[in-house]
Amino acid sequence: MRPRLLALDIDGTITNSQHDVSSRTVAAIGKARAAGMEVVLATGRRYRDALAIAQRVGVTHPLVTTAGALIKEPQLHVTQYRAAFLPGVLEGVLQLIDAAGHEAVVYTDSFAEGFDFHCRGLECGGDGLRSYLARNRSLARVTPSLHQQPPRESFAAFCMGSQREMLTLETALREAFPAETSVHVIRSPKYRGYLCEIAPAGVTKWSGICQLAHSLGVASEEICAVGDDLNDLPMICAAGLGVAMGNADPRVQAAADRVTGSNDADGLATLIDQLLAEA
Repeated sequence: MRPRLLALDIDGTITNSQHDVSSRTVAAIGKARAAGMEVVLATGRRYRDALAIAQRVGVTHPLVTTAGALIKEPQLHVTQYRAAFLPGVLEGVLQLIDAAGHEAVVYTDSFAEGFDFHCRGLECGGDGLRSYLARNRSLARVTPSLHQQPPRESFAAFCMGSQREMLTLETALREAFPAETSVHVIRSPKYRGYLCEIAPAGVTKWSGICQLAHSLGVASEEICAVGDDLNDLPMICAAGLGVAMGNADPRVQAAADRVTGSNDADGLATLIDQLLAEA
């Protein structure tokens, strides 16, 4: 049965290794929409970063961003959902991060105010984080007391470092906050190093997709989810059809129902053509 909803990751799925979207991918997503499929983007990107991709591929449904922690409608930028940490949890998380010698970036729903996140300084952290802050300095709000008093509207955070450092931090956070947080480590798609992404418990790309699917009257078994990294596992495992890209982490490929071509070989377009032909 043809899926009624396509849930698509962005980096490594819609975009190729040059962070571009091919004309074939744009055309394939257009064909899916013309055939009656709902197309939803579910990404670890900030909302502001996801907007340009949504416009490029013609997606108008609300965007599931920051790995499910923020859902916004892209025409009027109205927030449909923003995750929230339980009282005291983010403060404890940031204090643990500080004690481990790392710096955190904390997201707030401040698109309309012209910035996206808070940090303690623009020269903080290792090479990867400093590169991130240098590229995004206009979207940062420097808050020296961040680790003691994070903004009340904070909905997610991340750290950046080597794979070993981030996996060690992930373990420490899961041990300290086993029921209060959702934590995972992925390779940074644009910067050197790895990201340890932190959200309130239960928040994943899949939780965001389910909210939109419910509003559209689409059941889980009618969803095809496509991705390439570990933060895509919840949606790939839970959807009626879970698809891994050819460039996906081996653990993602092992969990998927199907593996398509790589992002540099227009694997997403190939998948969409197959789905349309199979129906």
